[in-house]
Amino acid sequence: MRLLLVEDDPMIGESIEEGLRGESYAVDWVRNGREVELALAGVAYDLMLLDLGLPGKQGMEVLRATRARGDDLPVLIITARDGTPARVEGLDAGADDYLVKPFDLDELLARIRALLRRRVSRTRSIIEHGSLRLDLASHEATLAGQPVKLSAREFSVLRALLDNPGSVVSKAQLEEKLYGWNAEVESNTVDVYVHHLRKKFGSDFIKNVRGVGYKIAAAP
Repeated sequence: MRLLLVEDDPMIGESIEEGLRGESYAVDWVRNGREVELALAGVAYDLMLLDLGLPGKQGMEVLRATRARGDDLPVLIITARDGTPARVEGLDAGADDYLVKPFDLDELLARIRALLRRRVSRTRSIIEHGSLRLDLASHEATLAGQPVKLSAREFSVLRALLDNPGSVVSKAQLEEKLYGWNAEVESNTVDVYVHHLRKKFGSDFIKNVRGVGYKIAAAP
């Protein structure tokens, strides 16, 4: 899952970024409201964490512009503005949830999980490929009815491959699902996760297209 963090306070931003990456989320962090539109134009995010008091362009303006474009990206407002009028304004402007600073990281993570589950339930929540079943809401996988334990990053790689079975997904595309802009990516990271998935689902489950990337064969 890839998240966009919009926060101008360096200490708060670093703390949130570190906490989210510790849970295997890919995080891109922007510090200015005017940078949000550029970020959204270049990457398909799963959720945006949005502060309200931003330089360049206020968070409420960012939110209204995002919704005016018809973008249904889940937005969780994170702000020190704790008054009821601010909460009402944010929710009425299109925010999906509202969290007041300071907050506990565990609560932030729980709210993120809830919003991601809600988004999945509005689209498709289950991917089936032969005897493999991937539950996007609960992040659980089963093979022939038996549970298969996956790490968050293994799940992300598998989902990316199953989104278009039969099509090749490049290493760069898979890395985008795993890491944010400033994260250090080792050259063999994707290969390692593919190796883990092959051990769990079979050596022929994921095909290597030399020099291009990986693919999962279309289901019969």
